[in-house]
Amino acid sequence: MAIPPEVLYKDIPELFEIDLGEALTARTEALSTFRELGPPDLCHVVKSTGRTGQRDLGSYHYVSGVDASSSASLAAYINSLTYAIEENSAWFSSTAKWKVRNGCYCCFNAFSRVDMRVDVKIPGGVNAYVIDLRGERTSSGAGSAESSVLVLMAVLASRPVSRADLRNAWKDTLKETPRSTKMDVVGWKDVGALKRFCSGILRTSNPSRTSNLGPRTCVPVGPVFCNPHTPLSAHLHRHEATPEIWQETYVSALLRAILYSDDPTYTLEAYRKLDPITNAEGELRFLQAAEALFSKGWQVGSDPEIQVATVVSNHLTAGIMKYFGDSGRYQQAANMFEKIMVHEPEVSSLLARSYIGMNEEVKAVQIIANAMKETPQSYTLLHAQCDFLRTKGKYEWAVKLARQAVNCAPSEFVTWEKLTDLYIDLGQYDSALLTLNSCPMFTFNGRDAHRTLPVAKIHLPFTRAIGEILPERTKTEDDEADPALQRLPAPGLRGTWARAYSLLTRLVAQIGWDELLKTRSSVFVMEEEYRMQKAQGDIKQVGGNGHAASGSRGVIHEDGTVVQDDKASTRGIIAPPSPEPTEVPTIKVSSDSVDLRGADPKGKARAKVQDEDAEEGDIVATPSHLRNGVSALVEKPVQAAGEDKQDSSDITAAAQAEPFSFSNKRLCERWLDNLFMVLYEDLRVWTIFRAEVAHFKTQHVAYRKTGMEWEILGDLGVRLHHKEEAKEAYQRCLDGTRYSVKPWARLMEMYAEEGDITRAIRVAAVYNINEYTDFLAPSSR
Repeated sequence: MAIPPEVLYKDIPELFEIDLGEALTARTEALSTFRELGPPDLCHVVKSTGRTGQRDLGSYHYVSGVDASSSASLAAYINSLTYAIEENSAWFSSTAKWKVRNGCYCCFNAFSRVDMRVDVKIPGGVNAYVIDLRGERTSSGAGSAESSVLVLMAVLASRPVSRADLRNAWKDTLKETPRSTKMDVVGWKDVGALKRFCSGILRTSNPSRTSNLGPRTCVPVGPVFCNPHTPLSAHLHRHEATPEIWQETYVSALLRAILYSDDPTYTLEAYRKLDPITNAEGELRFLQAAEALFSKGWQVGSDPEIQVATVVSNHLTAGIMKYFGDSGRYQQAANMFEKIMVHEPEVSSLLARSYIGMNEEVKAVQIIANAMKETPQSYTLLHAQCDFLRTKGKYEWAVKLARQAVNCAPSEFVTWEKLTDLYIDLGQYDSALLTLNSCPMFTFNGRDAHRTLPVAKIHLPFTRAIGEILPERTKTEDDEADPALQRLPAPGLRGTWARAYSLLTRLVAQIGWDELLKTRSSVFVMEEEYRMQKAQGDIKQVGGNGHAASGSRGVIHEDGTVVQDDKASTRGIIAPPSPEPTEVPTIKVSSDSVDLRGADPKGKARAKVQDEDAEEGDIVATPSHLRNGVSALVEKPVQAAGEDKQDSSDITAAAQAEPFSFSNKRLCERWLDNLFMVLYEDLRVWTIFRAEVAHFKTQHVAYRKTGMEWEILGDLGVRLHHKEEAKEAYQRCLDGTRYSVKPWARLMEMYAEEGDITRAIRVAAVYNINEYTDFLAPSSR
């Protein structure tokens, strides 16, 4: 279906539907799948020329940051779209003019689990209603007359309106007004009285011009009637959409705008990101709404690493700390937490973090000390102390607190993660591995998203000053990559799996791969050792000796403590291994690696890359002697002990010759064993890549890659903590003809960490403009 160019927006992205209204239908059907905050808001409009026989066109885009405190503010956004269509500059042109005839704005309420929708007819009235998870519709609390007046004021605030236009708009309002209300508002046909009425529900950026209804001076607010002569809301019947529901919707929209703004894993076509808080008054309004809903914060869910959302660990607190923390302005958040701490003592952990961010460490320590007397079992409070002690270099003290946090919340991943991190800081790598092995892993539930629909056309406009220096959004040869790079399993890790893998990469960055394998074999029972010990036990049982020799060495428990235990050997050998979690993802490695359960009898296997498998293991064509030499540098990890397997005759013979005991070893979890294989794949590819770079440099030959390959290698460098090489790869990626947002976002973070403010601002400007982002945290204005 051909879409005429005159129907497109000038600077707003949009997707054109194949069937009119299918985007709204798809959202309604997907409401029951929204688990937490919900997806970004959906704005759907119908464009028409008004001519008979001309088909109407439906388009939609996703947006975050729009004020969702009332139906008027959502309708005002739809009204602003009427002025965003490209206008035909030729006055004598016979082409029909396209206009926005009606629109629908959808905003999910994460607290009450309903979808707030506002239908706007231009010209005409506004109808706000609620869609529950079953798709059933309920009328909104505010009546049509009230909404129409508020939307009428949005029109007045955006452009000058003549007396005739005002009368016509008010006639449409009367048509939408219930019969019981029409007698009360019929006297408002007078333009002067109507303006006086409207001035009571408008707020201007300049208080001295409150009564001015000129262009772009007034902005609509909620249904608040300051004029005592206009108690219109008293005549209207309210249903489910109460002011409390609108307040929940407002906070839900703000949290999505804050938390989804820079999430690298959340991408949508035609996603427009606006600044949800544009001034200090809006910030104060956000804090007041967040304070009112603070006790309900657990209802909106939490990060995937948190198993159970609490009053201090949820999306609401995460959004508050992210908004004020990223801008370094903790004072406003601290003021709110102080008021909440009176009836929620656990909030003292957030208050302490805020004061630490304000460099008021003495006050933060006093708050923590007092709070520990009331809530000594709060792991969030213990973690606040751990983080503070780490900044002071007191790792031994922090470890003791982290152990206590594990005892307080043993089912939470973050407590074990914090303890593992501290063991790495102390250099106790064996205890770090054992603690990592004990981490509870959760099924990853990604952010709520819309279902992808086939579209007739994707319109992604760009700013000409920026667009001319960026590549086209089309597929090119730079979007191709070597299959060996595309098959790397690490980019697919999410949630607790990704966090655990990050700890593993930190370990290998500090001690190296070979030392990591030695530490692993010293704390975990390896596959071959388990087979030989089992064979030895069978032999002794046949000979009449039914008990295995018990060791006298200390046992290293999961929290790092060492305890003497005579039955330690039976813990690791005789006790059956814990059943595999039913939802642990199977991590697939490249085909040039041996089976995960295959083990080298000698305990060490050298990874060799054969010449005939170049398309599987190598990135580019490289001399065979270089590939074999590089591959030998990365030792393939041996499979740790797991399920029972059949004993062969050679294993039995070895068991008779050399007995084993594992008084200080544990069984490795299968998911951690798989992560070692994932890490091996990353290290193998990275080692080959760096060897190739050195080889081509010595030959004085340019080393070339596609843009997609440079981006993958940049991500690989970030995962393995090689930041300089990763930055170089991202810069090389931008030199190509491939369009991608990730290199810009990554470089922006790297330049900011290095203190290169000029380059960071340049990259941020390109990133924000090209991604339709207008999100800047307010400063001290």
